[in-house]
Amino acid sequence: MLQISFAKQVMIWLTVVIGLTFAMPNGFYGRVEAHNDALNNPQALLAAGVTQLEIDEMAAGWPSFLPSGVVNLGLDLRGGAHLLVEVQVEDVHASFLEGFWPEVRDVLAAERDTVGFVTREDSAPTELRVRISNAAGAARAFELVRGLGRPVTSFTGAVSTNIDVSINGPVLTITLSEAEIVAMNDRTMAQTLEIIRRRIDEVGTREPTIQRQGAERVLVQVPGVGSADEIIKLLGTTAQLTFNPVLGRSTDPDQSPGSGNVLYPSADEDGVFYILERRPVVTGEDLENAQLDFDQNGRPAVSFRFNTSAARDFGDYTLANIGSPFAIVLDQEVISAPTIQSHIPGGSGIITGNFTVEEATNLAVLLRSGALPAELTFLEERTIGPELGQDSIDAGQIACIVAGLAILVYMVLSYGLFGIFANVALIVNVGLIFGLLSIVGATLTLPGIAGIVLTIGMAVDANVIVFERIREELKTAKGPARAIELGYEKALSSIIDANITTFMTAVILFTMGSGPVSGFAVTLGFGIMTSVFTAIFVTRSLIVIWFGRTRPKTIEV
Repeated sequence: MLQISFAKQVMIWLTVVIGLTFAMPNGFYGRVEAHNDALNNPQALLAAGVTQLEIDEMAAGWPSFLPSGVVNLGLDLRGGAHLLVEVQVEDVHASFLEGFWPEVRDVLAAERDTVGFVTREDSAPTELRVRISNAAGAARAFELVRGLGRPVTSFTGAVSTNIDVSINGPVLTITLSEAEIVAMNDRTMAQTLEIIRRRIDEVGTREPTIQRQGAERVLVQVPGVGSADEIIKLLGTTAQLTFNPVLGRSTDPDQSPGSGNVLYPSADEDGVFYILERRPVVTGEDLENAQLDFDQNGRPAVSFRFNTSAARDFGDYTLANIGSPFAIVLDQEVISAPTIQSHIPGGSGIITGNFTVEEATNLAVLLRSGALPAELTFLEERTIGPELGQDSIDAGQIACIVAGLAILVYMVLSYGLFGIFANVALIVNVGLIFGLLSIVGATLTLPGIAGIVLTIGMAVDANVIVFERIREELKTAKGPARAIELGYEKALSSIIDANITTFMTAVILFTMGSGPVSGFAVTLGFGIMTSVFTAIFVTRSLIVIWFGRTRPKTIEV
């Protein structure tokens, strides 16, 4: 008997309803997108000049009880910024050697009787040169410095030290070992990728593409931004924040700050420089949070909070230095140098300056996401206009409509009423694809549209196999009900085998590919799953419902 249990019918159509419900927000794309922005990124909207009333209206533009996930549009459809940046990993090498010098100096100074006095000589940033006054102690100095090396395991499994030490008379030259350079570059790139991702995610952009390219480059594609300059401003600052004691002021940029000190310019006062202690009291790495705030005069500022250990150090310093100036330094520039008025316990404070709301918001984003380990050089920058993306969307829509109409007409002409059932399943299939894409938050690109168009063509393959098999069974089976049952039973293995092989191809494309290839694989894979579901369950359910009501003696397929 041709039938499907009531429980299975409920499951089939409940799945369809849920899938189409999740796909529905894509039909109201602009309204839903504004709703999501108002809920998820109100601070970014306020910084862009949107009033709180407008934000509330945007939030109320879509019912909160309905799903609000939409398919994100890729760079080729939405427009946006395309950047190729190079990470200056040599800066990290130089920073390591700079920090290594005090350790070398201390270990050699401990045996001054043997090695004599220790001085540092000028050298390239990639090496550290140290001269000892007693040439007879060079061998001992070599052993001491080499003993400071730490083990590094290379990708081959070999273990070496992180430094190479050579000696030429009374001069020791210290460089990074090859294994340490490789390991340090990998750490730097991984940290850079994570910080770039955090900074871009903080400002509410949708589905950015951030990928490592080669040894020292990063590809950044951000859909939906109006200009590449917006991203350059966000990424071009390393955001190395420090809080340093102030020793004095100067108007001479060439003045020597003295040993252990630095000379940094003021961000607000032209021609003014501050002499600061090189060693900071606390750094931006100790921050727990930073956000947009306003000072007592209503001007934009950034409030911050330190972690427990830094809060204690900060509080102790302010208690011991009441009445002394204290510099807040961002990327080797003094953005503020307030005088400590009282003890500041708790590790909270506020950074003031001549900020706009947007500048203060961006600074808070930079501080929350952390400092970049190295400077970025922008090798390529392009702004892709939304007009090009709209042309792609229009072309994709036309392709989908033409392909869909051609298949609808063909199925009706070839299989009559059964073709209409297949067409209903096809429409449901497209809706389910968008429902799945919305649920997982996938990004739709131009190749992804090609995957959907291909899926529309493939979607009726399973129905064609079933209908042709039913035609064959009508010649031998006892009655139309038995012919339909046998048609589905005998076609099932062919449908599964054919779609499994295509699905495996989609998985390989997704695993091995990236960018457009990955987008094509996602829509193709989802299309295969929904096509099998609609062909085996939805079309059959429609046929069972129709057959149960009409009880035809004969059928034509």
